[in-house]
Amino acid sequence: MSLTSSLLRSPAAYRPSKAAARISTTPRHIRKPRGSLFSRGPLLTRLAFLMSSFDVPLLAARRRQVEWMDDPNADPEELRRSLQMIRWMSWMMCSPTVSLHYLKAFSRRWKPGQTIRILDIATGPADTPRSIVAWGRRRGFDVRVVGIDNHPYTTVFAARSGVSDSRLQIVQADALNMPMADGSFDYAMTTGFLHHLSDEDAMALLRNMDRLAKRGLIVADLLRDRRLYWAVDTISYHTDAMFRHDAIASVVQAFSRREIMSLRSGAGIGYTGYQWHFGHRFVLAGEKI
Repeated sequence: MSLTSSLLRSPAAYRPSKAAARISTTPRHIRKPRGSLFSRGPLLTRLAFLMSSFDVPLLAARRRQVEWMDDPNADPEELRRSLQMIRWMSWMMCSPTVSLHYLKAFSRRWKPGQTIRILDIATGPADTPRSIVAWGRRRGFDVRVVGIDNHPYTTVFAARSGVSDSRLQIVQADALNMPMADGSFDYAMTTGFLHHLSDEDAMALLRNMDRLAKRGLIVADLLRDRRLYWAVDTISYHTDAMFRHDAIASVVQAFSRREIMSLRSGAGIGYTGYQWHFGHRFVLAGEKI
């Protein structure tokens, strides 16, 4: 099956459960993947919680692991299911809302009708950029977002999985080798990507974002925490192998608050502030002006 044909397949395989269908506020473009923990009965749910509680490792330091979905040769069907699950979890955790919270604060300095250019690094399914573009249109701002991702399949998935909008551009590009000129964007942002990188590459990314953004940054990611590990291990218990592996790997190689503050200092982005968010997440955000 070709890449394009696999992307254009009907999402019938991802019908939401009856419980999820009763939630009238669920966006139509988000489908709950079949076979997840949410579609199981209460007995299996309790068993999953019980089994996962026996093996929670100590997380004093990062444990670097390769996430399967980063492999350019990853199976397209497995990757599609993982991206679908990421989209569902992103909606459940209100991830786009977190970034919008800071942009709403920044927008107090914007002028009506002003064009604001945003770079979203490692955009994944591109749900956050789409939410930002829609919010900007409602508020009367000409918000234009360029979302980049290094994986060819993920880039195509992001471009085709939502309504086409001239204010959103999806580009395949390496986040650690972005040839854009200094100050090409007003803001640079990334969500859930920093933990994929080594300490050195994470610092290089923050410096690069600072170089590209004239106004400010928004950096959001997970915090390494045993309670988060337990929760992720439980939630992913009945999901596909790729999503489960990468979800757990994300937690064990996430940064701690101390490590994040060290990266912040080393990258020279002291104008950003650190905030803890629900779900053991953090945000570094701030403006230069």
